[in-house]
Amino acid sequence: LIGVNFFDIRNFRKRYNIIPVYKMVDTCSAEFEAVTPYYYSTYELEDEVKVSDNRKIIVLGSGPIRIGQGIEFDYCSVHSVWGLDKENVESIIINNNPETVSTDFDTSKKLYFEPLSLEDVLNIIDKEKPEGVIVQFGGQTAINLVKPLFDAGVKILGTPVEGIHAAESRKEFNDMLFSIGIRQPDGKTVTSFVEALGVAHMLGYPVLVRPSYVIGGHAMEIVNNDDELFHYMRFATKISPDHPVLVDKYLSGKEVEIDAICDGKDVLIPGIFEHIERAGIHSGDSMAVYPPFNLSGEEIDELVNCAIRIGKKLNIIGLMNIQFVISNNKIYCIEVNPRASRTVPIISKVTGIQMVDIATRIMTGRTLKDLGYSSGLYKTPPYF
Repeated sequence: LIGVNFFDIRNFRKRYNIIPVYKMVDTCSAEFEAVTPYYYSTYELEDEVKVSDNRKIIVLGSGPIRIGQGIEFDYCSVHSVWGLDKENVESIIINNNPETVSTDFDTSKKLYFEPLSLEDVLNIIDKEKPEGVIVQFGGQTAINLVKPLFDAGVKILGTPVEGIHAAESRKEFNDMLFSIGIRQPDGKTVTSFVEALGVAHMLGYPVLVRPSYVIGGHAMEIVNNDDELFHYMRFATKISPDHPVLVDKYLSGKEVEIDAICDGKDVLIPGIFEHIERAGIHSGDSMAVYPPFNLSGEEIDELVNCAIRIGKKLNIIGLMNIQFVISNNKIYCIEVNPRASRTVPIISKVTGIQMVDIATRIMTGRTLKDLGYSSGLYKTPPYF
């Protein structure tokens, strides 16, 4: 309202010591004194947090469960805490969803029941002064905080900010794939309806349209003609130079996805999922089968090779999820998510490779080799 940015207000508040204190939630209903480290913020005088001198790391949760943000990220937050425990690191979770295990008072060493907003997260960082913040296990909510946290001088553990940006920004992503010789569907980023019309006519219908920087399939549509494109631009999304829209040639074919763990040098692939629905159905809606039942040995080898090259090029430290489409016997990369995905808990349970635990320990300085793993595809089981 007064035309100043977030950091101006923040600096003003700090200068006049207008900062929150943290109160402990009484998990014992006043029957006896609560000692559970479970806190919420308020603007009062007395602060009840005891800050330790231990090595500590903050894990960002994913906030309320909604479309695109499922229970899988709660699983990931909990397993990340367990991984930190193995490395003798004090785990601090920030999350504000009472329905989850990650907000159980005995999961992490400390829980801050706070919104996943820049202001609230920075207040806790100021208070605890952690070694860094883990953002890979809170879905798109946590990933969206990467740039503002980085700009505020916070250390993001795991994949460097440049790698996250290269995966999330369509232009940089396209340039990255081109530089390592991996096919991608033809397409362009547009900032107006007229531009979108020109790209659609150049590519030929059908085209796939979606906003840039969103959760996987949110507001994604297959468009078959000019009228549908106009309707999409008018009603489904806001478009501007700050909110570009991606227009890609729609490729019909088989969709395949891979979850991988990387340490900057090696890329471990616990398994490959093959989608049953046609390509273009949002991965969160699409049934998938593990291991794949329709792929040739050559296709599997190429998928593994592509995943290893992408992981190394983006310098992924921790987890990534890659979506591919196989159309007319050619493999195209659709997108890379530099974070945990919906399939991570499933592949972890089925293969016995605890992906989140391993990824977390890698973020604290371990390597895949330290933990007994190497690059490539893990052994495929004799069942589906």
